[in-house]
Amino acid sequence: MVPTTAHRPFGAVLTAMVTPMTDDGAVDLDAAAALARHLVDHGHDGLVLNGTTGEAPTTHAPEKADLVRAVVDAVGDRAVVVAGAGSNDTAHAVRMAEQAAEAGAHGLLVVTPYYSRPSQEGVYRHTVAVADSTDLPVMLYDVPGRTVVRYADETLDRLAEHDRVVAIKDATGDVVGALRGIRRTGLAWYSGDDPLTLPFLAHGAVGVVSMAGHLVGDDIAAMIRAVDAGDLAAAREALVRQLPAIEVICGSGNGALRSKLALWLTGVIPSPAMRLPQVPADEAEVAAVRAALVSAGLLEEA
Repeated sequence: MVPTTAHRPFGAVLTAMVTPMTDDGAVDLDAAAALARHLVDHGHDGLVLNGTTGEAPTTHAPEKADLVRAVVDAVGDRAVVVAGAGSNDTAHAVRMAEQAAEAGAHGLLVVTPYYSRPSQEGVYRHTVAVADSTDLPVMLYDVPGRTVVRYADETLDRLAEHDRVVAIKDATGDVVGALRGIRRTGLAWYSGDDPLTLPFLAHGAVGVVSMAGHLVGDDIAAMIRAVDAGDLAAAREALVRQLPAIEVICGSGNGALRSKLALWLTGVIPSPAMRLPQVPADEAEVAAVRAALVSAGLLEEA
C-alpha cells in the first residue's frame, strides 16, 4: 500500500473515477482496470470508486463489488482504493460498505443522506451505522449541492470522535469553513472541487478528490508537492496548467459525462457509454470537447 499517515490517510491525489461501460451498457471491468492503472501511472496515489461520477446510482451490488475487486487487483499496493457507500437508505449504505470491504476496498466514502433531508441526528446516526459496519477508515462527503443536507459543525465534531472517521471530502465551496473545520476537528480535509483545490490546500487541506484528475493527475500532484514545499508560485503555475482540463470536465455541470467523453476521445477508455438517466453527448458537445482538448494540448488535432 502507498504510504499513508494520519495527516494524509488516503493519499493526496485521488480521482472520483468513472465506471467504464461497453456500448450496450455493461460495466467493462477490463477497461476499469486499465483506467485505474493509467491514473496511478499519472500522479494518483488514490482512487474513489462507486461515487456519483462513477454512476453509482445506476450500478448495482454485484457490479459495485466486482469493480472494487478488479481495481484493487489492477493497482495492487500502488494506490488507496476508496469505495462509495452512499445512500439515503441506511441499511443499503451498510450493505454497500460491507460488500466493498469484502471486495478489498481500503476505505469508504460516506455521503450525507440525500433527498430525504434527515435531521442532523439522523445524519449522525446514519454515518455512525456505516462506519461501524466495517473496520475500514471513513472519508465523509459533504456535497450540499447534491444532497441538500450538509454536516453541521456540531455533527462533524461528534463524528470526528469516531475512531474510523478520519477525513472529509469538502464540496461545499466554503474555504473559510474548511479552515475552521480543520482546526476544530483534526480531520484530514480533501477538496472536492477542482477549481478550489489550491485555496483549500492553502487553508490546510491535504489533497483532493478530483474529476479533472482523469486528465491532469500529474499536474495536480505537482501542485500538491509545491504546496508541501511552501512554493505557492510553483503551485499556481501547476494550477494554471490544469485550468483547461478543469474547464472541460467541470464546466458543463455533468462531470461524469465530460470525463468519460474526454477519456474516450484521448483513447484511454474504449467507449463513452453511460446508463440512463444519463444520455450520451450529442454531436455538438463531442465537437466542443474535442476542440477544447486540442486547444489544451491534451489531444492532437485530427
